[in-house]
Amino acid sequence: MKILILAAMNKELQLLSSLFDDKATEIIEGISLVCGKVGQHDVFLAQCGIGNVNAAVNAYKIVSTVHPDMVVNSGVAGGAGIPVGSVLVADRVAYYNVWCGPGTEYGQADGCPLFMIPSQQILDISKSIQTDSDLMFGLICTGDKFVSTPAEIAFIRSYFPDVKAVDMESAAIAQVCMMTGTPFGIVRVVSDTPGEGENISQYKNFWSEAPEKTFKVLKNIISNLS
Repeated sequence: MKILILAAMNKELQLLSSLFDDKATEIIEGISLVCGKVGQHDVFLAQCGIGNVNAAVNAYKIVSTVHPDMVVNSGVAGGAGIPVGSVLVADRVAYYNVWCGPGTEYGQADGCPLFMIPSQQILDISKSIQTDSDLMFGLICTGDKFVSTPAEIAFIRSYFPDVKAVDMESAAIAQVCMMTGTPFGIVRVVSDTPGEGENISQYKNFWSEAPEKTFKVLKNIISNLS
């Protein structure tokens, strides 16, 4: 299987690239890709950039060139009621700052369902693997803003009461995957908890304290794909 992993930031890219058994670098559509093996699979790792537009444009460029069998979006997210260090496997993803007007649901992008659903295979594998990380499942909500206050979390919860985490790329990547008919998964590590203490400090400290075992969950999932 050919798998594409997308991360928003170089910090995330560096943590994830350590999971490859063998790796090399190539340039595709002006984007640097780390290429290697995870188990029996050919895996490409690329930085898509921060925010919906960067994520969507770069995801589309790479997917249209590489033609992966699966796209996995990974990296960090802000926790909504789950602690720093938790690994969240999304079972749904939606936008928290989209409304297309009367006749549509809040959070629903044009031409998409309100909730975009990741690959069932990734969900099933995630639920079966053995890990010493705090592994959780639930809804990730995406918007073009670094969420940092209790008021922002309360606003998102007013539309999505069961939200587990927030980020700036997952829904955009999911939308591209739906448009191209590519199965996708989302595996994010919680770096901070907006609305619970001073999350900007949590976010900054996470990068020096990041437990690499959390990113190994992703390698375990990919190794078991068939």
